[in-house]
Amino acid sequence: MLNREIKAIDNFIVFDLEWNQCPFGKGRENKDIPFEIIEIGAFKLNKEKEIIDEFHRIIRPMVYKKIHFQTQKIIGMDIATLEKGEFFYRAIKDFLLWCGDDFSFATWGIADLIELQRNMKYYGLLELLPGPIRFFDVQKLFSIRYDDGKSRKSLEHAIDSLQLKKERDFHRALSDANYTAEILAVIGDKTIYKNYSIDVYQNPKQKEDEIVAVFEHYLKYISREFKSKEEAMRDREIVEVKCFKCGKQLRRKIRWFSIGSKKYYSIFFCSEHGYIKSKIRMKRTEKETFFVVKTIKLISEEEVELIRKKQELLKSKRRERRKIIKK
Repeated sequence: MLNREIKAIDNFIVFDLEWNQCPFGKGRENKDIPFEIIEIGAFKLNKEKEIIDEFHRIIRPMVYKKIHFQTQKIIGMDIATLEKGEFFYRAIKDFLLWCGDDFSFATWGIADLIELQRNMKYYGLLELLPGPIRFFDVQKLFSIRYDDGKSRKSLEHAIDSLQLKKERDFHRALSDANYTAEILAVIGDKTIYKNYSIDVYQNPKQKEDEIVAVFEHYLKYISREFKSKEEAMRDREIVEVKCFKCGKQLRRKIRWFSIGSKKYYSIFFCSEHGYIKSKIRMKRTEKETFFVVKTIKLISEEEVELIRKKQELLKSKRRERRKIIKK
């Protein structure tokens, strides 16, 4: 599936979640739902980024019935308040019905969308929100528009930087969703639509589900599942690279090498557009299979040399380890 950008949509659903965690530490948490959603806040924005509706629910906790001390400190809600809330399975159905048919999510960062899906999966409702999900990471968009494109600043920092009014307390779902909506409204369509994000909590399973997304400065390829990392790295489509600018098959200048067990790098060359870096991140699924997130982007000769030196350093360290083992 090839996508160059998300076209103009009818509505943005800007949402924020608050969640609780096991009050007795990670050793006693439910691994299927380490963070239990206790509040949903959302605003519906039209094409002009004007708020046209809002949604808010307090969620009754069913997994962790005592509030973690840090959660209570941050959000200021007690268990008595939460016990008056709605059951999650009802709240999420109401939320998706309120969202409507033609919308895209927008969140501050990537965590909320992941935890939304994780909670839905726990309650057997994930089919109501099929993925992978294309959405707008407003934290990333703020960095692209107003910062270096790489750093990730806090919501309050962004509000202060843009000199927007702080009329609500932070760290409540509806308040943070409102601040996120205000930031989205000033970023501008050019930045927004060219820099959407893809959440892979629900990863592609088959060949026909794979995603190729072309952005202004890079390409992202999200593969189907493989039985092992080795099988993935034997696949021609994984290891070969075409220029995302002109479509030419590229010559490899630096062979694939790994940093740790999850990241692989290689350098290719396009006679028309120059050096291109390809990076592979291996993602393990809950079923112990693997899928690949591969990015390719243009880089300078200086960056090529840095990667070459990194490869040589890794080779040197591995030779030293082999010498130690032989001794």
